[in-house]
Amino acid sequence: MIPQQTQSVPTPRFARRVSDRAGRLALVAAAALALAACSAADRIENIGEPPALTPIVNPVVSPDYTPVRMPMPAPQVVEQNPNSLWQAGSRAFFRDQRASDIGDILTVVINIDDGASLANTTSRSRTNSESAEVPNLLGFEESVLEMVLPSEFTPDAAVELGSGSTSTGAGSVVRSEDIELQLAAVVTERLPNGNLAIFGRQEVRVNFEARELTIAGIIRPEDITSQNTINYEQIAEARISYGGRGQITDVQQPRYGQQLYDIVFPF
Repeated sequence: MIPQQTQSVPTPRFARRVSDRAGRLALVAAAALALAACSAADRIENIGEPPALTPIVNPVVSPDYTPVRMPMPAPQVVEQNPNSLWQAGSRAFFRDQRASDIGDILTVVINIDDGASLANTTSRSRTNSESAEVPNLLGFEESVLEMVLPSEFTPDAAVELGSGSTSTGAGSVVRSEDIELQLAAVVTERLPNGNLAIFGRQEVRVNFEARELTIAGIIRPEDITSQNTINYEQIAEARISYGGRGQITDVQQPRYGQQLYDIVFPF
């Protein structure tokens, strides 16, 4: 009588998991196609037109603007002396032209000249070997074992195992950056300890390519020079972005289908 082969049936939990994952992938694909369609429609509508520049708006009311919240020291009470020309906390007798309040403008000097070179090499090798013999088994090492094992079996080489592995890896990174720019930024917040939060955006359009530079971070009023400028390395939590959009940038980017394929394809 031939035994019947049983087929494994997926459990309801496994089937539900597969269904949920397929649903998520379908939702992501649908969203990507919808975004691609909207972007394609906008690009088709603007064929022959240069890229539009972003209108000047208050950065505080921008949807992607987040107010700065940093740890602050305990507030200190400053004694005022009405009979003195000098007040505690003042920097000079005369009016200071440097940015110090919300809405003031200062110039950020960006001079980045960085370079890095990294090289790593990894090599690993391992070899394992095991062997076992059965030279004597109560005198039945040949007659008994030959009844169970093939005739080619010899007790002197009952078990012999061996394994080996080798892994070699190498990596190299070479990076060089050289950016020299100046950008006007606006003071958007004055923190309780006197530090200033700044934000600036600059757009330059040349033919059909728009270059965009943004800067954001926290500065100390003491670091602002007499020319109302500050260097980028004196900005805490600095966020510097330099990019572009237009025909050249579109050619340099992979197509939406290729980007979606790179994200979804697991191999």
